[in-house]
Amino acid sequence: MKLYFIRHGESEGNKQGKIQGTMNFPLSKLGERQAEAVAEFTRSIPVDQIYTSDLTRALHTAQAITQKLTQPLKETTLLREVHLGSIQGKTREDIYTEYPHLKGKPLVGADIEGAETTDDLSERCEQLFSLLKEKHKNDESVVLVSHGGFISMVLTYLIVGKQWGGANRPFVIGNTSVSLVEWDLESNRFYIDYTNRTAHLEAVKADHQARKGIL
Repeated sequence: MKLYFIRHGESEGNKQGKIQGTMNFPLSKLGERQAEAVAEFTRSIPVDQIYTSDLTRALHTAQAITQKLTQPLKETTLLREVHLGSIQGKTREDIYTEYPHLKGKPLVGADIEGAETTDDLSERCEQLFSLLKEKHKNDESVVLVSHGGFISMVLTYLIVGKQWGGANRPFVIGNTSVSLVEWDLESNRFYIDYTNRTAHLEAVKADHQARKGIL
């Protein structure tokens, strides 16, 4: 089974430098163009099903994809961004001022009031893969529109399992980047083909720079 993990387009929260977590922010104008670009990319791959986080920035990205494809779209909370408790809606500068012990540490899995724990997130991963295994066959291709923190956590989980919380997460997951994981259901083995692919954004980047007067 091919799993195409796609991060949402740039949101207004991204523009403002806020840690969004499970808060809702709409796509920015650039994010809308990014969503259109990744939607065009999905026309070049076989797709049997599209899943999306129900948070606005991911849902609107997924809806742009469904305008190019005929496959059904299903919302699921399993693809939501990591809940980051009391630091959601704050900038990193504000977070480090209020919680200086968090400076230089990964926020996902940190000891933050009200946030999802590493055990919570491992359980969410297991539920997600159980759903996919139940609903899809080995030769199918699935698009999953999600969030940077969650996608990077899933990729690390696939490598080290439930011990991912103590591992370095080396993955950069840009807006509307595509990461492809192949899952052999018979052997239950995962293969990460590529991560953070953004070739579809070249035209958008050039257009964005031109609008800013840089080109």
